Amino acid sequence: MDFSGQIKALFKPAERPHPHTAELSVRTGNGCAQKDFDWLAAAVPCRTACPAGTDIPAYLTAIAEGKPDEAYRINLQDNVFPAVLGRVCSRPCEAACRHGYDGLGDPVAICFSKRSAADFAQQGPVLPAPWFPPSGKRVAVVGAGVAGLTAARNLTLLGHRVTVYEKHSSPGGMLNQGIPEFRLPRLVIAREIEQITALGIEIICNTAIGKALPLHLLLDENDAVVLAAGTQKPNLLNLPGCHLPGIRHGLDFLLEANESGRAGIGKRVIVIGGGFTAMDCARTARRLGAHTAEWDLKVLYRRSKEAMRTTPGELEELDAEGIPLACHATPVAYLESGGKLCGMRFRQTGTHEEFDVPADTVLLATGQFPDLSWIDAPPPSAALPHEKLFMAGDFAHGSSSLIEAIAHAKETAHRIDRFLMGTKRLQKTLQVENAAATGRTPAMDQIPRQPMPTRPVAERSLAGEVEQGYDEEAAATEARRCYRCHYKFEIDQDKCIKCDLCLKAKPRPECILMLKTIRHDDEGKVVSFEPTDYVREMKLVWINQDECIRCGNCQKACPVDAIGLQKISLATQRCHDRTAEQA
Repeated sequence: MDFSGQIKALFKPAERPHPHTAELSVRTGNGCAQKDFDWLAAAVPCRTACPAGTDIPAYLTAIAEGKPDEAYRINLQDNVFPAVLGRVCSRPCEAACRHGYDGLGDPVAICFSKRSAADFAQQGPVLPAPWFPPSGKRVAVVGAGVAGLTAARNLTLLGHRVTVYEKHSSPGGMLNQGIPEFRLPRLVIAREIEQITALGIEIICNTAIGKALPLHLLLDENDAVVLAAGTQKPNLLNLPGCHLPGIRHGLDFLLEANESGRAGIGKRVIVIGGGFTAMDCARTARRLGAHTAEWDLKVLYRRSKEAMRTTPGELEELDAEGIPLACHATPVAYLESGGKLCGMRFRQTGTHEEFDVPADTVLLATGQFPDLSWIDAPPPSAALPHEKLFMAGDFAHGSSSLIEAIAHAKETAHRIDRFLMGTKRLQKTLQVENAAATGRTPAMDQIPRQPMPTRPVAERSLAGEVEQGYDEEAAATEARRCYRCHYKFEIDQDKCIKCDLCLKAKPRPECILMLKTIRHDDEGKVVSFEPTDYVREMKLVWINQDECIRCGNCQKACPVDAIGLQKISLATQRCHDRTAEQA
């Protein structure tokens, strides 16, 4: 017999929840309280970990529902290069994914899913709507890499007219010059750059600022200038023998290989480093012949394997391609024979033991710095020499990942907009909507992470993409693994009758707790709580968002409709729209 109707009649709810127990400042609508943003940051760790703030749960939901076009547009709002980053992102989001917590399996393949959104979406240009009409302001951007193009796109959406200057023959920066085609097809780069130029942005290539066009002229002719020239000055190891031929910086090697399909290397190759560039140098060298019986190729790194800054799965591909890796090897000196490079001496980290490795080519993947030699003014620093001059991406803070460069460029665009317009014109708000269901079940927790299909090692070349991408079925299956952390189940403490039916229905040991105490700060944010196993000590029943898998079992079990469900989104609003809404 169903007693839920009788129970509802016995317990009349209050008109509103106690403000100190509500997770957010609003039940529906837009929230701007600090505790709203704190809730989102804690509850959706993948989005928090993404430097660009991509709405990961929303686009995974769209993929799971078979809506790749929608998923691509969600990506495009924040990370600017979805198809590119779906292949070469450093994936800080996956390290934060709650599905990777102890006992919960592997993180969701967020990066591969981002690629799926691009692979299956319509292939025509996708153009975001402008945020403001034309402002009449002009901005010059120096450098057409990811930071420069991101700044240009967002400044254009803000209503400013942007011209980008690039010293190379084509835009893209490190996308073309530093990342091999077998990881990132050039058509993918071209498509997403086309989407940026289609907004009305002019890119002028083969123009080196400081030579053909002095920087001071850009400052005279524009309302603001963005320096996004990346890090082009190599960090070379100043060791004995560093003058010998055969020692090359890894980026120079990759640039030559990527542009010409060949590069001058010997038959015994050492790659020094433990990051993205080192992996690309080694795998490129292998494709140029350093994997045959007559060749020898090694990667050596001075720290541990765990300290290497590589994309997840990249070390496995290094091993699959037969490239040996030696860690804890500190370079000591280059070795010479007859005026030529013949090897390199290393010291085992933590010991005084030294060993030699034969080589006639050394590729240094040891980092790089911004090159300031072209600037016809005092070098930029934290205190910029000109109020109209701004820096973006790696040029501002040194070599980093693509997603970090994009994030910094977005911030820079907003700083420039405030400078040009004299006010802040955009702000973030939390949008809270009532929802019927999340679409998840506990059984989805058992879906294993979908493997990425790859090209057989014997068929790999400089041009053929190694990772082949998910098919549509695998893409949807992987996306269904997402916990949908942007949904929030919450118990209305004024309605709850402490019947414990939700506790009996919970799929995880700590997703719903009986609490003895709960403490909030002045903003209403939960700062601590004390659970109890005893009903007599229980003050309230509380959903632990960090353990909740958004399956809805608790809501279905509740006899008095005390458990509500909301969808939470982070939105960008024009400030005057928000002011009018509040009024």
